[in-house]
Amino acid sequence: MKTDIKKLEKSEVEITGILEAKEFEKYEGKALERIGERLELPGFRKGKAPVAVIKESVAEMELLEEMAESALQDNYMKILEENKIDAIGRPQIMITKIAKGSDLEFKIVTAVLPELKLPDYKKIAKAETSKEENKKEITIEDVELEKVIKDLRKMRAEQARPPHVHSEGETEEEHAAAHAPARNAEGIASAGGEIPESEYPAFDDEFAKSFGKFSTAEELKEKIKSNLKIEKETEYKDKIRLAIVEEIVKQTNGEIPEILIQSETDKIMYRLQADIENSGFKFEDYLKQINKTEEDLRKEWRVEAEKRAKLQMIIHTISEKENLKPTTEEIEKDVAQITEMYKDSDPVRARAYVEQMLENEKVFNFLETQ
Repeated sequence: MKTDIKKLEKSEVEITGILEAKEFEKYEGKALERIGERLELPGFRKGKAPVAVIKESVAEMELLEEMAESALQDNYMKILEENKIDAIGRPQIMITKIAKGSDLEFKIVTAVLPELKLPDYKKIAKAETSKEENKKEITIEDVELEKVIKDLRKMRAEQARPPHVHSEGETEEEHAAAHAPARNAEGIASAGGEIPESEYPAFDDEFAKSFGKFSTAEELKEKIKSNLKIEKETEYKDKIRLAIVEEIVKQTNGEIPEILIQSETDKIMYRLQADIENSGFKFEDYLKQINKTEEDLRKEWRVEAEKRAKLQMIIHTISEKENLKPTTEEIEKDVAQITEMYKDSDPVRARAYVEQMLENEKVFNFLETQ
């Protein structure tokens, strides 16, 4: 493979490369295997069709593009290592020439870690963790425990209640009356026909057993208490981490690569789309409702995306300075879990995600112990 490296503005690097046709052709088998895993053909179970049948059923360009993706996934990290490029963030990969029997030509633009002027991050972390309000012992109040127990009793009561059947010949008025809010002794309506607490099942050993692995009510109560404590500890830890991060970000100076800002903006956009679509709405309809375009939203998120990109750079720099890089074994283990769970996931993106998450956790754990 031949590569040419060109430095761009704002701490970015452009890699142009050529993978010779002979080497490129070697990826055909792997590409057919990957296509076969998701292809459904008459007479064959999904993922079980012979390679020859798969090849006949796939368009030439689709096969070439799959070959290119496999080739670049295999070679991207090698290119970075050979050229000593300390890349951060997700690269932008473009195929510039692709054809059967020809060399594969491509262009990759990636961000590299710029010089950052960090404050004394150890001092900042120690100051935040040493504050009196962050030293208090985490306890679970009886009222918090009772609320969860009441919610569980209510859930079981609602599960036990048979659904109301709209009888044949029943009028809408009769159906509405059947679902009318119940009233308690004081005549106050219970919204939505709620079951009164007096009809909830008792919190006893039999109730605890209905949740599977518990023999007594006391065991279930202790588990609830433990879970509540874990939730509070997580909230407490997140609060301290946020305070440390905000102060370090505020005191750090340095150039932020545009590619990182765009990458963070893409993440925000993706999460918003996923949330909206999971709620049963179309993203296009949402944009019409708020009378904005994707570009409008991207502009609004610019400041937040810059802040996130800056934080990513800070974490990476601290990781380098303090030798907090995740090990190859740690990375491979998590990547294997992701690719096993999500068969169609991109291994390169999965690896980048895992590396960032593991690095984040190691840096935060380091800061919290100062």
